[in-house]
Parts: sequence; C-alpha cells; structure tokens
Amino acid sequence: MPKRRRKKKDKWKAKEWYNILSPQLFDKRKIAETLANDPEKIVGRTIETSYHDFTDDISKSHLKLIFKISEVKGLDAHTKFIGHSMTTDYLRRMTRKNRSKIDGVYDIKTRDESILRIKPSAMTNRRIQSSLKSAIRKAMGDAISKTSENNFEDLVKEMLDGKLGWRLYKACQSIYPVKRVEICKSEVIIPPKIEVGKEEAEETK
Repeated sequence: MPKRRRKKKDKWKAKEWYNILSPQLFDKRKIAETLANDPEKIVGRTIETSYHDFTDDISKSHLKLIFKISEVKGLDAHTKFIGHSMTTDYLRRMTRKNRSKIDGVYDIKTRDESILRIKPSAMTNRRIQSSLKSAIRKAMGDAISKTSENNFEDLVKEMLDGKLGWRLYKACQSIYPVKRVEICKSEVIIPPKIEVGKEEAEETK
C-alpha cells in the first residue's frame, strides 16, 4: 500500500499578530504590529518610530524614538523607551561649511536613579577656536548636570520637546553666540528603578 503523506503544518496559521504598544510615558499607543508563532521570540526586538506620530507636530518628524519589547501579555507586546536619534537628512542640514559643530556626551543620573547618556550638538555661524569649543562643552555639561533633579519621565519629555536644548542654548550664550543647540541622540543606560506609570499606581493603593 502506498504510504500516506503527512500533512505539512501551515506555519502561517500557527502565527498570531501582536500589537506593539509604547510605554506609559507615551500613553501606551499602538505603534506597530508583528507576526510571530511564539511571543518569547519578539521579546528584545527594537522598534523605531517618529515622534511626529505621538505629537501630530510636523516639526518633530526628524526625531526617531527607539523602543524595545520587554514583555508580552496576551496579544499585546509592551515596550520600554531606550533612546532617540535624529534623521540623517536633518543632521546633514545642520552641518554646513565654514561653521563649527561642537558635540558633547554626558551621562546624567535622575532622581529615580535612571542613567541617560545625552549627546547634544551646538552649532555656530562661523568657525571658532578650540578653546571656545571646550568652554561651550563645559557650559553644556554644567546645564545638563542640573537636570538630575528631574525624574526619568520629566527629563525625556524636556529632551524631546526641545526645552533641554533651549536650556543648553541659553547656557552657551555667555560663552559665544551659538546659532542653535540640539539634543541629537540619547541612550537609556539604566532604566528608572520604578517604571514610569507604576509609581502612580502604587500611590493610589
């Protein structure tokens, strides 16, 4: 008798769609969907999306938010904010000939014991000397150190909304009339001990 052929499993039917949600800091909005046959396989994945999607402000379309899937509950994949960056086109427009661009890298510990690595850039209308660049870097570092009084959520909001860049801009004016200061990139080195959103829930208990 001829052997019966085993039916091939339909791999697509075994998979399910999972909703990828932003963290509480960004109102747990649905930012994407992903297909998987095992929820554990999507934990650890990173997702990039435009800040414009959260604000409906076209002026924020150059900011890219980076999230990482931390856990899956049912068909919802929850994420954590792990940093941001700027689009290549925007960074290219900022850098022009016969101007100076002063970059800095600063680690700041917040009130809720998270550590963020913040990378601002100051731009000038003309080339300046190395001594002025060093002074501008110090001024930016001093201004960023004052944000340690903020918690993680407040610092991220100030960084993305442009308030932190404005604070650094004002600090640099006493050194040199810089044209602008942008927070070009950030990385969450250590997340807050109490996750944003959980703190409020505990207080209401």
